[in-house]
Amino acid sequence: MTILLAEAVKLKSILLKKQQELTHERHRVAFKVIEKGQSPVREGRTLADVEHELRLIRADIRKLDRLVYEANVRHTVAFDGQAFAIVEAIELAKQLRMEVDEAKEFAMAEQEELQYGYSEAVQVYKVALFDPEHYRKQADELEKKAHKLSNLINAKNFTVSIDFDDSRYM
Repeated sequence: MTILLAEAVKLKSILLKKQQELTHERHRVAFKVIEKGQSPVREGRTLADVEHELRLIRADIRKLDRLVYEANVRHTVAFDGQAFAIVEAIELAKQLRMEVDEAKEFAMAEQEELQYGYSEAVQVYKVALFDPEHYRKQADELEKKAHKLSNLINAKNFTVSIDFDDSRYM
């Protein structure tokens, strides 16, 4: 069976949540509170049952990770006249968002700002050595690029298939 790369990303989060639930269940079924001299009565699943399912989930998480990583290296996204492997495109989108945040900070700066606490006799100013308006425009452009790239990555994720049987989970 095959699933789309977009489905694999969602499935990974489902499997991680299931792994966490099984870990908690393992701790619940591992112990039983009883009165002294009494024998514990087992109810429901055993520790071995839960550990078996946990091993299966963990194996599927590893396999899914490998398949997603392979697909992210093998397939490309065309952006700004270049072909980027999906993994590179994801990193580029992150970097663009970081640049947007930095440009927005510079855009909010005052051209000249009085600084307090340096001297009572002399006024000291912090002066921007750049044009904040330039950074506002740059932030807008970079944000558009980041959105466009993210949309291209998402669209690509709906065209790439990987060999994984998700019938136990979906």
